[in-house]
Amino acid sequence: MDNGYLVLETGEVFPGTLIGSKGDAIGEVVFNTSMTGYQEIMSDPSYAGQIIVFCYPLIGNYGINPQDFEAANIYAKGVVMGEACHLPNHYSSEVAAPELLGEMGISGLSNVDTRELVKTIRKRGSVKGFITNTLKEFPDIKVPDNWVELVSTPKIKNFPGAGPHIVLVDYGYKKSILEALLHANCQVTVVPFTTSLEEVEALQPDGVLLSNGPGNPEVLKSHLPKIKMIVEKFPTLGICLGHQLLAMAFGATTEKLLFGHRGGNHPVKELVTGKVYITSQNHSYNVKEDSINLDVFSITYKNINDGTVEGLQLKNFPALSVQFHPEAHPGPQDTNYIFEKFLTLIHEKTGVMSYAI
Repeated sequence: MDNGYLVLETGEVFPGTLIGSKGDAIGEVVFNTSMTGYQEIMSDPSYAGQIIVFCYPLIGNYGINPQDFEAANIYAKGVVMGEACHLPNHYSSEVAAPELLGEMGISGLSNVDTRELVKTIRKRGSVKGFITNTLKEFPDIKVPDNWVELVSTPKIKNFPGAGPHIVLVDYGYKKSILEALLHANCQVTVVPFTTSLEEVEALQPDGVLLSNGPGNPEVLKSHLPKIKMIVEKFPTLGICLGHQLLAMAFGATTEKLLFGHRGGNHPVKELVTGKVYITSQNHSYNVKEDSINLDVFSITYKNINDGTVEGLQLKNFPALSVQFHPEAHPGPQDTNYIFEKFLTLIHEKTGVMSYAI
C-alpha cells in the first residue's frame, strides 16, 4: 500500500494511503456530512473539480451497484476518507468503491484523520488541496472557471411520457431529478445549458427545470437574460445552481459560503407554515438575502443553521426555486413535494395533468 498526502494550499498536510488511480490530483477541498450514499455523492456532477472529504468514518461497506449512479462519469477530482472498505457486502454490489475510483481514473486517499481535516476546512474555508504520493510544493495549476461546460450534455436527449413536457436545462443534472419527473409520467427533454430561448420555444415545453450543477454561478451571467425570458414564458423550477441563476436573472446576487452546505441532514424551515424539513444539499454559494427584491420574490425557505435563503417564489410568474435537493438521493425525501408544486403550476397554466409524484 502506497503512502500519500493531502496538501492544502494553506500549508497543512494530512497523510494517508493512496487508493483509486493513485495519481496526483488538485481541486477545491469540501466535506460532506451524509452517513450513507457515497456512490450518489461521488457521481454527482456538482462536485466537478472538487476533492470530496467524507465525514462518515467508513466508506464502501455496501459496495457500488449499477443503479445508484447520478451520472455516467465521476467528475470530482479526488476522494478522501477515514477508512476504505475493500471487501463490501451487499447483494447488488458489483465493485468496491476504491476499485471504482481506479477504473474511473479518480485519485483517492484513505486512513486520513478526516475529523481534523474537516475542522481545518471549517476554520480555513474551502481551499484547494493536492493529493500526491510525495511531499512537494503546492503546484501552480490553473483551475477551469466553467465546470458546467464539462458536465452538461452535448446533445438533446428525449425521454417519453404521457404527462406534461418538461425541458430540463442541464447544468450538471442528477439522474434522480430526471427520474422524479419520469415517475410523474412527464415527457422530458434534456438540453445543453447553451440552448437558446428560440430552441427552447421550438420544443414547446409545458415547463422548464433549471438543474443543479458545479461552480460559481457568476460564470454563467451571460445566460441570465435568456433565463429571465424563459421564466417569463414557461412555468419554471430551479434547483441548487438553477435556483441561484433564477434569482440572479431577476436582479439578486450570490456569495460564496465559508465552507458550503453538503450532506443529507440540513434543516430548512418553510416560512409560511413554520414546518422544518431535513434536506439534502450540495452547494458553495447562496443567494444574498439583502439583494432579493421582495416586490419580485417571496422568500419561501431558510436554513435553520445559518439563516441563508433556501427557496424563492416569483410573485408575477409561475416559477419557484430551492437551494436544497428535493430529489434527495442520498438523503431524506421530505421535500419531494416540491416537484408536485412545480407540476401544479404547470397544470394551472396549461391544463396538462401529471401523475402524483
